[in-house]
Amino acid sequence: MTIMLLILIGIAFLTFSEEKHISFNVPVATKKEIANKRPTFEDYKGQRNSFILSEEHHFLGANLTLTDDEQTVNKYIMRLKQQELAEGFNDSYNFIPARHYFEMLDRFDNSKLFRIIRRLPKGGVLHAHSTALGSVELIVNATYRENLWQNGEFGKIPGPKFKFSKEKPGDGWSLVSEIRKRMTDKVYDANVNELFSLYNADPLNAYKSLDNVWEKFQNLFVCLKPLITYEPVWRQYYRDSLQQFYDDHVHYLEFRGSLPAVYDLEGKIYSREEIVQMYYDDTELFKQTHPKFIGVKLIYAPARFMNDAGLQKILQTTRQLHSKFPRFLAGFDLVGQEDPGRALFEFAPALLELPKSINFFFHAGETNWFGMKTDENLIDAVLLGSKRIGHGFAALKHPNVLKEIKHRQICIEINPISNQILKLVQDQRNHPAALLFSDNYPVVVSSDDPSFWRATPLSHDFYVAFIGIASARQDLRLLKQLALNSIEYSAMNRQEKIEAQDKWNRAWREDIHLLALDIAAGELQ
Repeated sequence: MTIMLLILIGIAFLTFSEEKHISFNVPVATKKEIANKRPTFEDYKGQRNSFILSEEHHFLGANLTLTDDEQTVNKYIMRLKQQELAEGFNDSYNFIPARHYFEMLDRFDNSKLFRIIRRLPKGGVLHAHSTALGSVELIVNATYRENLWQNGEFGKIPGPKFKFSKEKPGDGWSLVSEIRKRMTDKVYDANVNELFSLYNADPLNAYKSLDNVWEKFQNLFVCLKPLITYEPVWRQYYRDSLQQFYDDHVHYLEFRGSLPAVYDLEGKIYSREEIVQMYYDDTELFKQTHPKFIGVKLIYAPARFMNDAGLQKILQTTRQLHSKFPRFLAGFDLVGQEDPGRALFEFAPALLELPKSINFFFHAGETNWFGMKTDENLIDAVLLGSKRIGHGFAALKHPNVLKEIKHRQICIEINPISNQILKLVQDQRNHPAALLFSDNYPVVVSSDDPSFWRATPLSHDFYVAFIGIASARQDLRLLKQLALNSIEYSAMNRQEKIEAQDKWNRAWREDIHLLALDIAAGELQ
């Protein structure tokens, strides 16, 4: 009996142990199995909403909190944005950012959203070039001055040459005033407008390649130089350009200038120091009459095609200018078409000899190539300590460059319309800056050479960036952050930035309040 009891207890114990063993060895679902398991529709919706919110959390400007007035304006501009996007989604051929800028130029003013953006204070332009700041109308105005001579005819290669002189410069030269009488002012003005612009009604066929459009682009500077470097024109053009930027609600400017020789009727050739002094003096006068205006800084930027001996002379000039204008001269850059130009790597030994107080703001990666010397300029710009990178179009092809841009807070100067006209991107919806906007990279939007494509100082580029490059979900916070970035990543010192931000904030609050009042009153057309 006792033996039977022990046997039964033993069987029960073994059975219990087997059951426990089996239960403990039921395989646990792996992560892969969980991932492959279909969620319920409710779970799926929750995960989807979280995913979208997570993406939006990374947007440029996502951390900003809008005031009541800003929320009023934001609701209005987002309604306009969604309307334009919906129309473009159904008819992309007539969506402004999807087509070439020249084909759509007359369509911008029909956009209520564009007209609102024109009214917004946009901070500063950090990437523009000295002889392509103001509109072509300023050049047309210069051709009405006395003592202007012309050699050559419009519409013929290489085109006319210009020179201001008391006496006839030589055979083949005629006074522009006499040519105007033969052609009429209207016809002459139209020819000047065409001569000093890349505009073409059929741009895709007019410019077959990047090299083709760059050839005409660089020739514009050559043709314009003797006309614009006449001292009275030089100064008038600069002052009028500042006024055009101010009228476009741009309150700060950092521009690249090669400081070409400026001359007058007495035969004087002004030195680079004298030219910078002109810029400084005229800027100070402009600030006195325009209290909202923050200021200007110059980036000395000669062409990148020089030899080593030429570079040494340029760097010596840079040191001298930096010594005399330590606050007005922001730093140094090299300009011109990157593909055929010398790579930054070739200039590096000499550049590294400059004092650290001279900042670099290098053009780099303005190319469609990958793994060539041109896009590798991005690597050199980072390693040489460039404070900002002009264009940076090829940066997305270099993951380590992107990491360093964020880590070192190197601002990329985006120029959407320039990139399209110079044939880097055809449809702005494909612009690589979309990634920079979506993941809060240090970035600003600028206009490069607005004169040559008949653009406003900044509003056209802001509009294209906002509706064509940025996410459909990005709102007023993006535009505000871009303006704030233009101050934060400027070459101003910390105290200057504090004062500039205070001045800009007051202008922003005032204009946003007026917009909110107009929206509430239904007065916006």
